Formats: sequence, structure tokens, C-alpha cells
Amino acid sequence: MTHRRQILLHVGLGLGGLIMLFPFVWMLLTSFKGVSQMINEPLAWLPAPWRSQNYPDVLGSVPLGQAYWNSMYIAAVTVAATLFTGSMAAYAFARIPFRGSGPLFGLFLATQMVPAQVTVVPLYILLAKLQLIDSHLSLILPAIANPFAVFLLRQFVRAVPVELEDAARIDGAGRWTIFWRIILPNIRPGLWTLGIIVFLASWNSYFFPLVFLNTPDLFTIPLLLDSFNSQRGGVDYGLTAALSAMTVLPMLIAFLVGQRKILNSMASSGLGGR
Repeated sequence: MTHRRQILLHVGLGLGGLIMLFPFVWMLLTSFKGVSQMINEPLAWLPAPWRSQNYPDVLGSVPLGQAYWNSMYIAAVTVAATLFTGSMAAYAFARIPFRGSGPLFGLFLATQMVPAQVTVVPLYILLAKLQLIDSHLSLILPAIANPFAVFLLRQFVRAVPVELEDAARIDGAGRWTIFWRIILPNIRPGLWTLGIIVFLASWNSYFFPLVFLNTPDLFTIPLLLDSFNSQRGGVDYGLTAALSAMTVLPMLIAFLVGQRKILNSMASSGLGGR
């Protein structure tokens, strides 16, 4: 019975994987279709004929390089700042006792239950007063205070043996030295995991760039995709699929590189149900 259950489990997981992979494969195949085939044979699986001209047409019609750069450096700065602030807050909550730390940490985590769209009005007013609307800082600064980052890294900090800190303290190390030389090297798997998660979230972010950015030269990849069809006055599915295929590539690479690190880190931190 156990062997039969394992077979059924693997078959179910395989079918689930194929279902999830189907939209991506359909997008890639559609990117090689022409307009006439999309109109006459909208459900055709394979392109007939294969049209590679969609990719040069897209590159010649949109500033893809600028949008790539905008999304990439926003994601990189957001990841670096989130790792820095999140790791320090996690160390404070996990290792530095202070009055009210438990309720404060619970309140901090409770902010995750508030939808981001609810905070957009006060956030917009605040950023407008700081004159940060229509700048990339309006996307970077709000993303730095990440409750999930603190929660995840706190689990890794708690897994670091206290004896390592005690030994460093006996040698005269202070809090800052312990943090940099003991804590950070031992929570590196958690930093990798968090970095990948934050990068993917920043790269895919659509709502906040839509609200805070107005200048086309500042647009990120999701905004470029959104504005592409509106500028052309209609939807060309072949060109849209080609643009989508080129924009999803960094996200796919980040996931393929980091999926094992994410799963292993979740398990070792106790988030996998241990």
C-alpha cells in the first residue's frame, strides 16, 4: 500500500507540475506565432510557420534594456537593504533581551496581515511630502521594512548555538563584532533564501510601480509590459508573448538557481514543519 501511495503521489505531483508548466510553454510557443495564425487558429499548439521576427520587432519598439536596468538595480538595492536591516532586527529579537520584545515582535508580524493596497494612500502622502513620487526610492524605501524577513532570519539566528557568542564575548567581542563575525556567517543559508524571495517579489512588483512611477524612463519590467499594448492601440499576442518571454528569463534563472537553497533553508530553520 505504501508503494502504491508513493506511485500515486509521484503521478499527482507530475501532473501538477505539467499543469503549472503549461502556461509557460504556451507563452514560448505563442511568441513564435504570427498575427494571421493567432486569428485563424487561436488554439493551434505549434506555430505554423515559426516566426522569429517577433523578438527583433519587440526589441526595436520598446526600451527593454532601460526597463531591465531599472528592475535589476531596484531589486538588487532592495535585496541588499532588506538583508541588512532584517538581519539586524532578527538578531535583536532573537538574542538581545529587552522589555516588551515578545509583544513588539508579535505586533511587527501582525502587519503582514494588512494588505499592501490598504497602506497605499498614507504611503503616497508620505512619499509626496518627501518629494519621492516618480522616483525609484519610492519603491525601495517602503520595501526595506520587511516583517517576513525579520521572522525568517530570526529562526536562523535562534538556531545558532549560544555557546559561540559566549566564547566570543569572553574574548572581548562586542555585539557588533558578534553580529558580523558569528551570526551572519552562520545564517548564510537564510540570507540566500531571503535574497531570492525578495528579488523575485521586487522583480514582479506591479501595483506600487503603477502608483508611484509616471515617467516612462523609470518604468520597471511589469510597467513596460502593461504599457506595451496600450501604446500600440491593441493586443498583438505574438509580440506580447515574445516580450513576456524575455522579461521572465531573470526570474526563471533566479528560481532555478535558488530553489534547492530555499527548500533546504526552510527545512533547517524549522519552517518546513519540524
